[in-house]
Amino acid sequence: MKQLTEEKFNKRRLISTYLSLVVSISLVLFLTGIMGILLLNSKKVADHFKEQIAMTVYIKDTAKEIELKQLEKTLNLNLATKKVNFVSKKEASLRHANEIGEDFIEFLGFNPLMNSIDVYFKASFLNPAMVSKLSNDIERYGYVSEVVYDQPLLELLDDNIKKITFGMILASGLFILVAVLLINSSIRLSIYSKRIIIKTMQLVGATKSFIRRPLIKTHLLMGFIGAIIALIGLGILIHEIDQRFPELKILENPIEPALILTAVLALGLGITLISTFFATQRYLNLKTDAIY
Repeated sequence: MKQLTEEKFNKRRLISTYLSLVVSISLVLFLTGIMGILLLNSKKVADHFKEQIAMTVYIKDTAKEIELKQLEKTLNLNLATKKVNFVSKKEASLRHANEIGEDFIEFLGFNPLMNSIDVYFKASFLNPAMVSKLSNDIERYGYVSEVVYDQPLLELLDDNIKKITFGMILASGLFILVAVLLINSSIRLSIYSKRIIIKTMQLVGATKSFIRRPLIKTHLLMGFIGAIIALIGLGILIHEIDQRFPELKILENPIEPALILTAVLALGLGITLISTFFATQRYLNLKTDAIY
């Protein structure tokens, strides 16, 4: 009866150890995956904001139709240009009237606004130097009144994006290191609970590889289960992000999410395999007295 109770206790303790290991691995891998998603999509977020910045070219009323068409064509052919929008003075007056809530043309008796062209740039080309050069080139046209863009905002955005990107890369590196240490610690504790069994098998003549093999298989299975749980959580999270923030277009390029999920699975199995091998090897190399 006493032996049966002890067996039940040992079985429960073993299940508890394995359950704790699976939970630890799944949580660490899930958080690591979140960091990977943030890192991969931080560029998309930055690009989205950069592509909202417009350079506005104001055209004199004396400009000819052919000159406007030629300018639009020149801007569209520029590799850095994402899109070009022509805004007539009439359309500009209607927008302005809606913003201020009254018809200012009726009050003034004329339309003081000018025709304009809004130029939006591709994020990969957008930087203060490029916009400044293009602005100076366009201002040389005689029919261009002025070129306006938010230079301080552009410089601030460019500077902050570089800082945030560096911070994200550094944080991801630290997070992976923490993940490795936490999973390794959990596996070492699991192997520690079997140290007496390991040494007993060794004393009765079992080879090191014979002792290691079942332990590695068992812990790889735990690592695989933990990774699958983390992948399911990450899959749900990616779907939710895609639904709530469609402008990020996460699922438009399935290679990126697949890359994150594959990396999480590989990280989980890799750390589990290496940690189990070295933790087992440690107790195999210890003298019998040192086990206690």
